[in-house]
Amino acid sequence: MSNSTQARVVPGKATPRGKFPHIKRAGDFLYVSGTSARRPDNSIAGAEVDAMGTTKLDIRAQTRAVIENIRDILASEGAGLEHLVEVSAFLVSMNDFGGYNEVYGEFFSAEGPTRTTVAVHQLPHPQLLIEIKAVAYLPR
Repeated sequence: MSNSTQARVVPGKATPRGKFPHIKRAGDFLYVSGTSARRPDNSIAGAEVDAMGTTKLDIRAQTRAVIENIRDILASEGAGLEHLVEVSAFLVSMNDFGGYNEVYGEFFSAEGPTRTTVAVHQLPHPQLLIEIKAVAYLPR
């Protein structure tokens, strides 16, 4: 690895489901891979299955968990949510936009990162409603 880039899998976070890091520094920018509400034990925040197999998915809880996971990943490089300059959010259903947008607003203001939100056909686990990737700026 050259000194201008550095990749890291962050201890205490869900292990990536492939050969990629949680975060990669390139010069003064930090790139956070697509992050979900998956916990280190592979359970998913905001997803409950009852004894009968009925699944309840909560976009607000998942959005909060995703942003908190991104916050923790950024902290591994000495950065915080305030260093984000761009986020791209992927929702399985635009019917969840209202709840997602509400929780997003608890963390960011209109002065926050630029944002793109798109609907996708599916994410890598059927209980995931949202995934977010992000870019932060933190000069060395």
